[in-house]
Amino acid sequence: MPKKISLHSPRLKRVLLFVFFCGFGSFCFAQGTETVTGTVLSSVDGTPLTGASITIKGKTGGTTTDASGKFSIKAAKGAVLTISNVGYLDQDAVVTSEGVLNIALQPSVNSLEQVVVVGYGTQKKATLTGSVAEVSGNEIRKSPAPNVSNSLVGRLPGLVVVSRTGEPGNDASLLRIRGVNTLGDNSPLIIVDGIQNRGLDRIDPASIESITVLKDASAAIYGSEAANGVILVTTKRGKLGIPQIQISLNQGWNQPTVLPKMADAASYAQMINEIKLYQGQPPKYTDEDIQKYKDGSDPWGHPNTDWFKAVIKPWSIQQYANISLRGGTDKVKYFVSGGTNFEDGIFYHSANYYSQVDFRSNMDASISKNIHLSVDFSGGQHNAHYPGTGIGGDALNTWWALNRQYPYLPAYWPNGLPGPDVEYGQNPVLTTTNATGYLLDKTYLLQSNLKLDITIPWIDGLSLSGTASYDKSILNHKQFEKPWYVYTWDGTSYDADNVPLLVKGQRGVSDARLWQGMTDGNSTTLRGLINYQHSINTQHNIKVLLGVERISGASMNFNAFRRYFTSTAIDQMFAGGNLLKDNGGSADPYLNNARLSYFGRLNYDYEGKYLAEFVFREDGSYVFPSGSQFGFFPGISLGWRVSEENFWKQSIHFINDLKIRGSWGQTGNDRIAPYQFADNFAYNGNYTFNQNVVVNTTSQVRVPNPNITWEVANQSNIGFDAQLLQNKLSVSADYFYNVRSNILWWKNASIPATAGLSLPQQNFAKVANEGFEFQLGYQNKIGELTYSLSINGSYAKNKILNWDETPGIPDYQKTTGHPMNSHLYYQAIGIFRDQAAVDKYPHWAGAQPGDIIFKDVNGDGKIDGLDLVRDYKTDIPTFTGGLSLNLEYKNIDLSLLVQGATGAERAYTEFSGEAGNFRMDNVIGRWTPENIDAKKPRAWNRTSQYWMADGWPNNTYWVRNSDYMRLKNLEIGYSLPQTFLKRFGLEAFRVYASGLNLLTLTGLKDFDPESPNTAPGSIWVNSQVYPLNKTLSFGLTVTF
Repeated sequence: MPKKISLHSPRLKRVLLFVFFCGFGSFCFAQGTETVTGTVLSSVDGTPLTGASITIKGKTGGTTTDASGKFSIKAAKGAVLTISNVGYLDQDAVVTSEGVLNIALQPSVNSLEQVVVVGYGTQKKATLTGSVAEVSGNEIRKSPAPNVSNSLVGRLPGLVVVSRTGEPGNDASLLRIRGVNTLGDNSPLIIVDGIQNRGLDRIDPASIESITVLKDASAAIYGSEAANGVILVTTKRGKLGIPQIQISLNQGWNQPTVLPKMADAASYAQMINEIKLYQGQPPKYTDEDIQKYKDGSDPWGHPNTDWFKAVIKPWSIQQYANISLRGGTDKVKYFVSGGTNFEDGIFYHSANYYSQVDFRSNMDASISKNIHLSVDFSGGQHNAHYPGTGIGGDALNTWWALNRQYPYLPAYWPNGLPGPDVEYGQNPVLTTTNATGYLLDKTYLLQSNLKLDITIPWIDGLSLSGTASYDKSILNHKQFEKPWYVYTWDGTSYDADNVPLLVKGQRGVSDARLWQGMTDGNSTTLRGLINYQHSINTQHNIKVLLGVERISGASMNFNAFRRYFTSTAIDQMFAGGNLLKDNGGSADPYLNNARLSYFGRLNYDYEGKYLAEFVFREDGSYVFPSGSQFGFFPGISLGWRVSEENFWKQSIHFINDLKIRGSWGQTGNDRIAPYQFADNFAYNGNYTFNQNVVVNTTSQVRVPNPNITWEVANQSNIGFDAQLLQNKLSVSADYFYNVRSNILWWKNASIPATAGLSLPQQNFAKVANEGFEFQLGYQNKIGELTYSLSINGSYAKNKILNWDETPGIPDYQKTTGHPMNSHLYYQAIGIFRDQAAVDKYPHWAGAQPGDIIFKDVNGDGKIDGLDLVRDYKTDIPTFTGGLSLNLEYKNIDLSLLVQGATGAERAYTEFSGEAGNFRMDNVIGRWTPENIDAKKPRAWNRTSQYWMADGWPNNTYWVRNSDYMRLKNLEIGYSLPQTFLKRFGLEAFRVYASGLNLLTLTGLKDFDPESPNTAPGSIWVNSQVYPLNKTLSFGLTVTF
């Protein structure tokens, strides 16, 4: 059970006393010092390394190299200096009486091999005991994806990234760390520069230094927010050296990775005639009609329209630009960046596009020798524009209309007027434009961060840090809808010139109307940290972190509505009609939230061989009732660097470093609707009492749960890290087992329907998630060719351990023992080839040859709900992996990323018959009286239960394996020679060509394998979402 820890508790007092006495003891090791100078170079080409860190082993403080790679530091004779730089292996050097050191650092396997960003600090990877993955900003920028989340695909083991859509401004990928762990929110915690509640998606890629993923007990220091793992984003900061200006430009072109191939008018007519035949009705279309659809001889009476081609243009553009300034002195360092991004929609005359302008300023100042100040500001404006009818996932959207639109209807009549509509009044050549109005979301962001670091000079190793941040966001929403018009022809009426007489018809709203609203939110973070590190005889190394943090926020929104506009030319509130008629608005209450946290971390290592880490966090959350608001979440991890043992060094030489590690941690999850412990009431209508007294009424809308408490995640992990072949090859692997208990869910299945009750959510469900992950990297240089190869993969499979089951259901339908979000399907086992087959198998009434055969699972001689079987797969892959290759030869560079996923499935269906068109995949090879051995069912419409199976397409015939392998990214670049650049005062000039989602290998024909389901929890996909894009781009980067 969660426990509350006070700042006055004996436990914390003992920790603070320990810090004090360790600091006092450090005075015993003071020695005389002398000035040591030197130069740090790269062992590859001898270039000076700017910003390399020089520290004295066992002590705090240090210095960095200047632009020429030179440094100066005071140290005692015999002291050991540690020289480190991002992208290089650490190197130790002993101070001698000469006082001069020249160091050549060896490059590491990857750019973040030695220094890893972790919760509230950094750690050496050599002594890291948690399961952590990282990727550099340089790797992320190789993918020309406007949204950073899409650039993480296939780059980090344990991070499942599913790119759901390419819609401008709404193209964020689904992120899951080690798969799915709970029935509720599975999103990881995103932290940008130490601050929570900042999104990852729209950060300018040029501003990112690194991204780190915490996957096990290492995330426990973030407590209640970290049950689904943590993603740490570190942006660039200033560095010592002359000012450096960098300009990046990119021009790209997008097109859908795949679009459904629909039946043409002739094929559609043939399918409808077959349906009529099976229904005992005469054919609807004659042979002459079908021929005219084929040859196009009658564009008025027999059009043949490919609606996807009529609406979607071949290529749409995206543009990106960024300029940054970076540099600094030993007193002030700075990084300033500004960027812009534009993405056009894929529709002709599109009303769908997205634009973004952003800026970032990170400043670090040394106020004095022991006081350092950091001031960060970032912000931007994001504009998302959509058609008035929207392009989302409802029944009136563009994508549904494209599937419903009949191929025998024209997009435009031969005279250029738009053609007729189909069900719900949609004609996508109109509804994708401003003809229906528009929807505009403008988001304004401002984020600030102030950090003060103080080194306590009289206690060696002790430092204090304070952080204050304030974030502000404003969303202005405006939706203007107006009527639009389509033109129909009855096929017989002509004007005086013998031209078909078209009738204009109004669609959409009856009159123009305007919605306008605003959402205003803010978030404040206050944090205080105590850091202490100390070495005893250079053998026992101790680091202590203690902190307190308060995060609070507030939000409010309101909206207004007007209609009866005298003209659609003025889309402003004041232009609306009668103020007293059909106008209105609404507002949500001002919502406040707050969390108070105490946390800490203790690191210990003995001679860098035996490693231990303990973390804890006590979180207080506003979503729980008094007495249950605080929860205590600990974590512990251990490591053993076997390669540091003497027996290893003496006998095994090809393995340069080997570390075995294990961890256990507990985190919480409070991402639930707040105040579920309280009664909730809503205002209803009113009534008149006693003829003149108006009485307002309220009613209870939610039954409270006063016992609601924390969802708890227990995470166990064991793994190893190794460096082989003189550090050219790196290998890491992990096995994990997580159990999530106290999951909040509705427990209504076991309550008889006759009870008429709907219980509140309760903490009862339990889920286990088990899997493994690995990563291999190899880097080498042959002559002038430098290359690196990395392969990673991860497998995660969840299983429900405790669930509220419906009494009496068979075991094969129970949720317990199956993955979360699994579905029930009728088992399709073939096609009725003839009437004899229909007579042989159990079936629904009215079954015909050519229908799907369903398995009689329980053997009762009939097909009903008891024949539904729960599946073991969902739409989230169980295995994901990636392979990246980087080559550099002289001035030419090439990078390649291949990624893939297995273990997911989806039900792909379509609208058919009178409700919409058919996909050609279901037209070709279908059952007909002449093709009775077909593997596909006969022509059907949506009223056929042998297609729908109980009203939904929940049978396994429609379920498709969505495994795939994708050439995710390919980039080729050329950098101009330094001898040429010096003539123009340039430091670097690189041009490149890049591609995203270039090639996909999959068994699916009409859908991208990452296409989402129609809605969360839905079992079927109907191409009702904006497709994923393929991107070709060209760019350049210039550095002054």
